[in-house]
Amino acid sequence: MTGGPVIRHAVRTDLADVVALAAEHAAYERSAPPAADLEGRLADALFGPRAPQLRCLVAELSGGQLAGYATCSTAFDTWQGREYLNLDCLYLHAEHRGLGLGALLVEAVIAEGKALGVAEIQWNTPDWNAGAIRFYDRFGATRKDKKRFTLALEPGGKS
Repeated sequence: MTGGPVIRHAVRTDLADVVALAAEHAAYERSAPPAADLEGRLADALFGPRAPQLRCLVAELSGGQLAGYATCSTAFDTWQGREYLNLDCLYLHAEHRGLGLGALLVEAVIAEGKALGVAEIQWNTPDWNAGAIRFYDRFGATRKDKKRFTLALEPGGKS
């Protein structure tokens, strides 16, 4: 590949790199590491026999290295009575931040939302992540203060 970075949909051969990025992302957000079998779970969600449950976009540098990723899926807003796109993850390696790749990933997620015909994109970021908050503010996003809760349904948090 020549030229600048490319934002594209992930392919199966990207999954090991996406899993490594996800592990780095979890550590950055002070969370537990991803599931040991994450690569298989992502393969099933993205490329399995059912309709894809997840969309994964990657930022690929000119040398073929993945610099970051974004994942999203549709969800339903009961109060609005319509689907929206949930941006689950957006992450770039630290050395690739500030180069415009995050904006390219967000623009690609916006394009996904438009292609799906949804009217809104929603996401979360830790309240301590001032850099991400400033980044999202530049897009004109509005904040809704809420606390996010999780409840494991199986021992060890596996679902």
